[in-house]
Amino acid sequence: MKTVREIHAHLIVTGLYTQSSAMAKLLSYCAMSTVSLAYAHLIFDQIQNPSIHSWNTMIRGFSQSSKPKEALSLYCKLHRSSLSPDNYTFPFVLTACARIPALFEGLQIHGQALKLGFYPTLYVQNVLISMYSNCCCLNYAQKVFDEMHNRDIVSWNTLITGYSHANMSREVLGLFYKVQAEALEADSVTMVKVVSACTRLQDWATGQAMADYIEERKVRIDVYLGNTLIDMYGRQCLTVEAQRVFDKMLDRNVVSWNALITSYAKAGNLHKARSLFDEMPQQDLISWTAIIVGYSQASQFSEAITLFREMRLKGVKPDNFTIASVLSACGHLGALSIGRWVHACIDECGLRPDIHVGNALIDMYCKCGDTTSGLQVFQGMIEKDLLTWNSIILGLALNGHAREALEFFSKIVESGVRPNGVTFLGVLFACTHKGLIDLGWLHFESMEEVYGVVPDMKHYGCMVDLLSRAGDLDSAYKFVERIPIQPDPVVWRTLLSACAIYGNVSLAEITMEKLLELEPSNSGNYILLSNVYSTAGRWEDAMSIRKLMKDGDVQKAPGCSSIEVDDKVDEPKIEHNI
Repeated sequence: MKTVREIHAHLIVTGLYTQSSAMAKLLSYCAMSTVSLAYAHLIFDQIQNPSIHSWNTMIRGFSQSSKPKEALSLYCKLHRSSLSPDNYTFPFVLTACARIPALFEGLQIHGQALKLGFYPTLYVQNVLISMYSNCCCLNYAQKVFDEMHNRDIVSWNTLITGYSHANMSREVLGLFYKVQAEALEADSVTMVKVVSACTRLQDWATGQAMADYIEERKVRIDVYLGNTLIDMYGRQCLTVEAQRVFDKMLDRNVVSWNALITSYAKAGNLHKARSLFDEMPQQDLISWTAIIVGYSQASQFSEAITLFREMRLKGVKPDNFTIASVLSACGHLGALSIGRWVHACIDECGLRPDIHVGNALIDMYCKCGDTTSGLQVFQGMIEKDLLTWNSIILGLALNGHAREALEFFSKIVESGVRPNGVTFLGVLFACTHKGLIDLGWLHFESMEEVYGVVPDMKHYGCMVDLLSRAGDLDSAYKFVERIPIQPDPVVWRTLLSACAIYGNVSLAEITMEKLLELEPSNSGNYILLSNVYSTAGRWEDAMSIRKLMKDGDVQKAPGCSSIEVDDKVDEPKIEHNI
């Protein structure tokens, strides 16, 4: 800029600023850089009678800048001047319309070009396709494309990009096949959109065919195509293929690293994901979120929270997705004080919590036993979805607040939100904890009859638990026999636990036979039956069960608990021996 100002000053001092040609050259030099575009505008205003070349220079400069609307403003001023636009003006101003986007103005300019008799060149037609596509007017873009006598790969790519941005993935693939029929060579721009379309459709077979095409035709794998391929393979947990693409890329950016880290994390290979994370030249929010989510989804909740702490210490500001993931980890660990700290981070970071964060907060507070805070979050949420209602109903039910949970179920019905299977799990849990057998039956029978919700094994298990806790073991057993699907081990174990409580030896033996068929190596089943025998005073039978475990090498699984000390979660393992 210093040199530009010196030249400008020299023109003024020498009087050359009155010569349009000298000022036009300086204008062209300034307009080439968006940094000095504002200065170029000042120079343009000083030219007494700017030529159409100068007008085009300024329109082009603004059309490619962060202020494309200025290009339209200059075009309007040009129309009010004594000059007329030429065949260079229209591509520049249409580019501005595409970037704003401005459909109404674009239609007018298109019409003016035709009215003035400018025959659309290949370049102008490509710009028109881009403009109409960016303005979400694909029918016009398609019409311009169909009327073209000659098309190049840019024409095809521009239309394909339009359909891709509109998430019309089938149409993107259809256009790609037409490109092949035209004997044109697809380039990296084409293949980015085609592979993305396969990923959105989850059409992995076609996606692999496109990857094979890229390799066979030696399509240049630039950073954008490489990232797209890694993303496609990552969603399928094909880490070997994703790594191979990564290794072949000459240029990589943070998106490349993030995509590969996500690929390994999703596949459960956290060691490799963490290794890549540590090797990254520079980490961004997505990098941190990818590794935090990876640990959280692998049930390594303490590590997820530790990473979140490190992220905050490095000054990286989380987003709602990061917050929701960390809150989930806090809920699973029962780390209430850490959860409250994460909650405070929302305001501290100036975030606007969305419905997902609200749901995660309710879930965290309820899992940590703080239903009061969970209710406060619920009441403060302007937008609520079914997950919001389910979280509060389940949270209240599992914390023993059965009456409140059932009241919220009445409210959800009154609000017009249709309950689903998860909602009824909360309702049945509430009835079970309160011993409300008749009400439990009423809600269970209404599931399919009134709401069209088909019960699954968890719902049947809740009913078995409800009847068993009330001591009505005969009804519980008869209910199990009537379940229309094969009862799982949890259902039988629920019944066996009740037999241990109420000393029903005969039913316990029947239940154990079923469990031995389904889970011959589960130590908990043997211990429950041993307890039944012990309660009934049948010590020899109890010892025989213990001996059966030892002979069958059935090991009792070690227990694990977590404790929160000084805002840190420790998870000591506790070994149990028989």
